[in-house]
Amino acid sequence: MDRLGGLRNFVRQELVSRQLAEQLAGRTAQRVLDIGCGQGTQALRLARAGHYVTGIDSDPVALGVAQGALAEEPPEVRGRMQLLSGDGHQCGRWFGPRSFDVVLCHGVLMYLPDPDPMIASLARLLAPGGLLSLLVRNRDALALRPAAAGDWRAALHAFESDRYYNRLGLAARADRLADLSVTLSEVSVPLRHWYGVRVFTDNAPDDAAPPVDGRQLAQLLEAEDRAGRTDPYRRIAALLHVIGAK
Repeated sequence: MDRLGGLRNFVRQELVSRQLAEQLAGRTAQRVLDIGCGQGTQALRLARAGHYVTGIDSDPVALGVAQGALAEEPPEVRGRMQLLSGDGHQCGRWFGPRSFDVVLCHGVLMYLPDPDPMIASLARLLAPGGLLSLLVRNRDALALRPAAAGDWRAALHAFESDRYYNRLGLAARADRLADLSVTLSEVSVPLRHWYGVRVFTDNAPDDAAPPVDGRQLAQLLEAEDRAGRTDPYRRIAALLHVIGAK
């Protein structure tokens, strides 16, 4: 739990992990590419589950944390995972078409001015039957966070624009599910399923920690998990986890 940091990241990683497991049920020894793998949370979990994972990140600090975590794993897990320094724009040069069964792109598209070229590039890397997993900021819920904080100017701005500043102070961009669905169809990886992530805990303070009581933590995750699968709750989640299938 320590590597997952505060409550908000903990909920994000735990829900995405559950959702990926659901989508990968029955698939064994998949070739996985994780673009923007960060500290390697999802990449490591997939390698432990028996998949062959390539994680890529351009942040040397995050990549160093991932490398340190990987070094602590048993030899069989280390043998199924490699970490590379770079970003999604380089994948077309490194890997040929149909090189992977699963491609993850989590928390990356929000920093690109236009997500479509990256999605098209990643779609080309997918083998037939492959899955593309995208985690994006939900534009249809973009006004909720500033409104909850009483920042009405930012809340009103969110109705008119897909641009915002995240909690790190970085300029970012949000996506609508409908727009992503169109893009996925255009690159022949149509929408298969989608989830909401962080319906109830997105407004938690940055320093909020997960509950130490195991029962309370399990209930929190179950509430978030159910909300992320249930309309209308999932439509106002802070993040959208979108799955396309080739």
